[in-house]
Amino acid sequence: MDRLSWRCGLDRVRADAHARVPDLMRSRRLPPAGRLLGTGIHLSRAVGGWSLFERRKGSPYSAAGLSRRLRRAFEKLGPTYIKLGQVISSGEGVLPDELVAEFRGLRDRVPAEPFEVVRAVVESEFGRPLSQIFAHFDGEPAAAASIAQVHMATLLTGEEVAVKVQRPGIGRLVEQDLSVMAALAPVLAKHIDVLKIMNFPALIELFAETVVEELDFRLEAENMLDIAMVLDKTAQRAILVPRPHPDLVTRRVLVMERLDGFAFDDVAGMRAAGVDTAAVIRACLVSVLEGAMIYGVFHGDLHGGNLMVHPDGRVVLLDYGITGRLTNRRRLIFLNMLMSAIAGNHRGVLQGYQDLGAIPPETDLDVFMEEIPVDRPGIDPSTADADQMISEMRRVTKALVRHGLRVPKELMLFMKDFMFIDGAMTTLAPDLDVVAEMMHLAQYFVQFHGEQIAQDIGLDPSSITLDSSAWLNSLGLDPEAGSITHREILEQREEVRAKMAAHRRRR
Repeated sequence: MDRLSWRCGLDRVRADAHARVPDLMRSRRLPPAGRLLGTGIHLSRAVGGWSLFERRKGSPYSAAGLSRRLRRAFEKLGPTYIKLGQVISSGEGVLPDELVAEFRGLRDRVPAEPFEVVRAVVESEFGRPLSQIFAHFDGEPAAAASIAQVHMATLLTGEEVAVKVQRPGIGRLVEQDLSVMAALAPVLAKHIDVLKIMNFPALIELFAETVVEELDFRLEAENMLDIAMVLDKTAQRAILVPRPHPDLVTRRVLVMERLDGFAFDDVAGMRAAGVDTAAVIRACLVSVLEGAMIYGVFHGDLHGGNLMVHPDGRVVLLDYGITGRLTNRRRLIFLNMLMSAIAGNHRGVLQGYQDLGAIPPETDLDVFMEEIPVDRPGIDPSTADADQMISEMRRVTKALVRHGLRVPKELMLFMKDFMFIDGAMTTLAPDLDVVAEMMHLAQYFVQFHGEQIAQDIGLDPSSITLDSSAWLNSLGLDPEAGSITHREILEQREEVRAKMAAHRRRR
């Protein structure tokens, strides 16, 4: 640790990065005119082309066509919009399937910077030629993302490493884009209920906070060390974190340990190697929950491009540009919410939302639960027709707006991770018994963190009785079922989607 000279003063660097966000987000009469015009042109072309061609064909051609055109527009608009597109690509189960599927291409199909540009950045940051650092440096990137691209290399010592190199000159462009987004977000949220509930301005603010941190790779390297420390303290050996090099880390270049493994969607490869894919899901779930609830720090950007699986079954966790950090007060609120969820105490979960500021303090939670059935479905989706489901969704949306629900930004990263884990379960462990996993999760926290939980929130977790029937009932499932697999849950979701699709075709 004494050799980590790049780590000196990072507390101030992180604080200064966050201090810039309010200025980037502040209201202005007009954002940068040139960037606003360019953004408007690209987005207008996308929507205009869709209106002329795919829209008249109807669903699913309409949704697929618009998604494809928006993805191309985001690629042309550059790093900030590509990064926003990556956030959209993690919205499986919440955003339209066509949009999520199309935007997944932004994860690893971003045009790469030429090698000479990469060389110039690396040599400028380290103040010496590439040949004085690396015995070999692959000119073709292994991955090219919005903020940076990664090249494989070998140090003069023979150590194989991955080198993350920031795209040159993106700082100013990112600031201009954030200004445009900050200007548009409240306008859109004012007129679109879903964006109002999503707290779209707060989402853009959170996006700004993560992007400004991502522009300094020293902060990412520190995030890697912090997550690794949490895993060490919890004796969590199912997750691998690459080590940042003790000397070769700067604001724009990050040299780290090279780790290999199966792509996260290579289910056949994993199973052929004897990997327990259900254990992979469990490791991701426990690491996020444990990091957030017990230590207040967790990886905030889980997606298929950031994860690999080692042949021995351990999960290789990459890309620490976005890391969730909770104050101790918010960590305790999250912990209370987790214990309430395990016990099937829906009001306790709602109380947590209120404490986080998602529900206004003056809201009567009992009235809220009467109007918005969080402990049960408003209608039975298996027997209701499409008109009834649409009517219920509109009713609930209006009630949420009336009660002033706003998703707090600290919860957004957490929700995004869990949406990814839910989607990953579809391919890696569709026959996983979800009720049994809840039991395992509860027992894990009792066994390993019971004493701290009791000290933190005054509740002995061993005294909690898991109420699986309350949890199943809230999802519209048979509360008497002793078990339910993820595949069965998916089948019910697909039944609802099919009804909605049929309804759209009839209209």
